[in-house]
Amino acid sequence: MRVNGTLMNYYFHCKRQCYLHGNRLNLEDNSENVKVGKALHEINEEKFTESELEIENVKLDRLTSKYLVEIKKSDADVEAAKWQVLLYLKILKEKGIIREGKLEFTEKNKQTKNVIYVNLDEENEKQLDQYIHEIDELLMQEGVPDVLKKPACKKCAYYEYCYI
Repeated sequence: MRVNGTLMNYYFHCKRQCYLHGNRLNLEDNSENVKVGKALHEINEEKFTESELEIENVKLDRLTSKYLVEIKKSDADVEAAKWQVLLYLKILKEKGIIREGKLEFTEKNKQTKNVIYVNLDEENEKQLDQYIHEIDELLMQEGVPDVLKKPACKKCAYYEYCYI
């Protein structure tokens, strides 16, 4: 399986979640958090003409003449979202499309949007290649990584699989 944005994001959240999703155990259809995220994407599709674009194995939220825009419902894990955007920028670069990355966090109880800009420079691209390699190796492991046992686990789509 070629690394996609979801796997990159999950790699930073939880190696177990990344492994399970990457090995075709999808429990996201029952997750309220995933449903909220999908609803946000649908709302943005209605607002913008440059909404969701699918290239190879990734779905981009929005592509403008200057930015690749990724929309997240929460800024709970900025690092994961940043590397997801960098992966998308790399895929676009391979297609000859150069853009800057823009992360928009639309918190439900906040009046203002948090926006973060990222760029695929040489250093980020080298680190990204390392993460892709690590994810590939993780997905080929024999056993499932250990449970993290963190408070954030309660919001995860894989919670019941890991704890019940």
